Amino acid sequence: MHVADAAARWAATWERSWTARTVGPITALYAPAASYRSHPMRDPEPGGAEAYVRRTFAEETGVRCRFGTPIAAGDRAAVEWWASFTEDGAEVTLAGATVLVFDADGLVVEHVDYWAQAAGRVEPFDGWGGSSRTP
Repeated sequence: MHVADAAARWAATWERSWTARTVGPITALYAPAASYRSHPMRDPEPGGAEAYVRRTFAEETGVRCRFGTPIAAGDRAAVEWWASFTEDGAEVTLAGATVLVFDADGLVVEHVDYWAQAAGRVEPFDGWGGSSRTP
């Protein structure tokens, strides 16, 4: 599978599944032994993507997210994302990018998130995500 196609599938699946809080479609994107880091300064998530999404989906409500156009080269891709939700009774916004490494079958073998957090629900800036439109 071409990495650009795999990255586009990854972004579309995450966008649908994070909002709907469905774990299965997300975990199907990852190779069984994939490394999943939710932040570059954290160790890989024990249990990988499945453990991470099960834990975080249980903590978040009212999720609104969107994913930008992937940038792909070789076996790697980067995808911007923007999400707002309620966690522990407070509204927060995360804006970030995920760097992915894919295997020959188009499955993620390495995942690292880079993100910043703000209080409240913050909308993306004009041109965010690789487009000239406002999301």
